[in-house]
Amino acid sequence: MYPDLSYLLHDLIGTDVDNWTSIFKTFGLLLACVFLVSAWYVKAELKRKEEEGLLMATTKTIETKGGFGYKEIIYNSLVFGLLGLKIPYIYANFAEFQQDPASVLLSGKGNWAIGILLFLGMAAYSYFVQKKEDRKPGTKTVVVHPHERTGDIIITSAIAGVIGAKVFSVIENLDAFFADPIGQLISGSGLTIYGGLIFGAIAVLYLVNKIGIKTVHMLDIAGPTLLLGYAVGRMGCQLSGDGDWGIVAAAQPEWWFFPDWLWSYTFPNNVNNAGGLIAGCDPENYRSIPGNIAVEARCQAACGIRYCHELKEGVYPTSIYEILISLSGMAILWFWRKKIKIGGMIFALYLIFNGIERFFIETIRVNDRYDYFGLNWSQAQFIATGFIFAGILGVLYLWKYGTRYEAKTPEINEE
Repeated sequence: MYPDLSYLLHDLIGTDVDNWTSIFKTFGLLLACVFLVSAWYVKAELKRKEEEGLLMATTKTIETKGGFGYKEIIYNSLVFGLLGLKIPYIYANFAEFQQDPASVLLSGKGNWAIGILLFLGMAAYSYFVQKKEDRKPGTKTVVVHPHERTGDIIITSAIAGVIGAKVFSVIENLDAFFADPIGQLISGSGLTIYGGLIFGAIAVLYLVNKIGIKTVHMLDIAGPTLLLGYAVGRMGCQLSGDGDWGIVAAAQPEWWFFPDWLWSYTFPNNVNNAGGLIAGCDPENYRSIPGNIAVEARCQAACGIRYCHELKEGVYPTSIYEILISLSGMAILWFWRKKIKIGGMIFALYLIFNGIERFFIETIRVNDRYDYFGLNWSQAQFIATGFIFAGILGVLYLWKYGTRYEAKTPEINEE
């Protein structure tokens, strides 16, 4: 497994693990890729729908005020102040930063003297630059195309999604939250996908309604985007070994002709340090012998690396299954996106597909269970069931009452 970049580089070019590149966590890097590929797809689809005349560009009047832009001065000063606060501290305490970058970045730790100095210096510089420019008030009219809103859409979904994922995770793990509220909130782990999906959807729909992009078309773009982003995110789960794996795998059947690791996997070097020490007690290859506490302690010291554990029993690699299923679903919806001419239908089909996939993957996945209405399901299974029913109702309603649209000449809508 590759909990951070140093472990990947170790296998590729033989550099030491846990070196400075360990600050780049695999899950975080793949999460960033989620937003990049999502932005690419959203922008391409917004362009296509505008070319087909389904979305319109808007004209917007921008008023510029004369005098000083105090918001700009404060923003620039805060950015430089934070850099001055954190960078010298990280340099002087790099080992602490390697262990948990999020807790260092989100704490009050830092070099306050340098931070305040840079804040004041940038404030003074910005002030004199603006004074020299002698800004005049005025207005100008610009044309804003839907795809130019991609950045706003992705940033909004990212912020709301992370907040929602953390909120749902806290709800699911209230005992851990009450034991360490601050630690749970600033931790980069513990993100629940459905929480991110629901909060992100609400925020994005509010935004697109405000900026004049028809909700029904945004939903149809969102369906394949979410499946693509989910697949990339699960790649991060699989590569880092973050605990999103399945239950202990049953005996592999004789008919299985795929690679063994597709049936069961032990997640060596997993980021959670779950399981026992890796078998083989060879410091050169960071191995250890499980079972004997004294031997394990010696081998842990000999191991000398941060991530030296693997599961003692093979489990179903559910992240791989979800990657393959999500990419297949995305391909299907991508193929249908031009053929289905009923607004909202693509998103309704996404709800059905996502709900069925997540409901059944939960049957072989490690997760907390809850007893409601005589059912012993995970949180995700209850939400997935809601997705399935909402999707089916959406298909039936849209088939009878939905708006059927055809491509037409693009227009410009004045705000």
